[in-house]
Amino acid sequence: MYSYKTKGTCSRQIDVELDGDVIKDVKFYGGCNGNLQGLSRLVKGMKVEEVIKKLEGVRCSGRPTSCPDQLCHALHEMGY
Repeated sequence: MYSYKTKGTCSRQIDVELDGDVIKDVKFYGGCNGNLQGLSRLVKGMKVEEVIKKLEGVRCSGRPTSCPDQLCHALHEMGY
């Protein structure tokens, strides 16, 4: 399990668990609960590179980042 402290979003932390290069589990703390539960369920079972390809650069409410984008930051910190 890898814990990432988010920057610039309503969520404050993301916990990511991988099985090789596949997302096993993602949990967001704070933020828009329903949307982030949905995002977590959607990325479960996906390859890391596909998650990054689809979500990196997503912006929220005029901010330069978003919770999906911060997930990509976490994955990059994990070496992807």
